[in-house]
Amino acid sequence: MPVSGRVVSLAVQTMLATATGRSCGYGTAPTATSTPTGATVPYSVLYPLGITTSGPVFGDGDADARVLLQVTSVATTAEQAEWMADKVRAALVARTTVGGYANAITVTGCAVIGRELDKEEGVSVSSGVYSYVQRYVLTVTSLGS
Repeated sequence: MPVSGRVVSLAVQTMLATATGRSCGYGTAPTATSTPTGATVPYSVLYPLGITTSGPVFGDGDADARVLLQVTSVATTAEQAEWMADKVRAALVARTTVGGYANAITVTGCAVIGRELDKEEGVSVSSGVYSYVQRYVLTVTSLGS
């Protein structure tokens, strides 16, 4: 089964909301009914930036994928934006004492086998809204059908 970028993004969105304790929108700000904190700042927004695949030849669906994601932390102050970005970074790349990732990203039919912070752009402000942009790369492998 090929890796689905949408399914990976939804799994990351769920993990971020759970691990940070703050709402995470998918391509847009969370709604008032988003869990766990609605549209109350700070929150994060997940943007899928593309997927590239590699693996078995001849179009076999069982392959690895490199999934690029952007997470933008949104807040009312620079400090709050950086605090939220710290929570996102910890959620995505923190490790346990035995070397695994602290927060599982559960993707049906796949396993997330690698995570890395690709780039941070830091805090910016526009019309009194502060944001902190981070890009992450996930390596995902298909578990077959």
